[in-house]
Amino acid sequence: MKKRLLSFLVVGGIGFLADAGVLLSFLHWTDVDPFTARLVAIAIALQVTWLLNRNFTFEKSTRSTAVEGMRYGGVGIASNILNYLVYSGLLVFLPEIRPIVALTLGSATATVFAYTGYAKLVFGR
Repeated sequence: MKKRLLSFLVVGGIGFLADAGVLLSFLHWTDVDPFTARLVAIAIALQVTWLLNRNFTFEKSTRSTAVEGMRYGGVGIASNILNYLVYSGLLVFLPEIRPIVALTLGSATATVFAYTGYAKLVFGR
């Protein structure tokens, strides 16, 4: 259990770096607003974490890849809605906050929800 949680946190860290890298790249190199940029960043980070979690954290489930991917996407979307709501709320109500700080707080908020959902609904036996 401890090994799996540690692996999940490492994969989450990699996903966070993918999320932050895409977000900051969009904000620096394009005219895309921080809300739209974050949606793209979340989608890319979700793909990265699914591949890593299924191969290193939880192992492949007994379900087909398509079913596993759909379940992972469902839990990921739900946890990222929470993540995005925290991110957006911070940017709207604290306009002086930097997007990367809002991203960090949103990601931290969604981590427990995501771990529980992935362990029970996606990769659980």
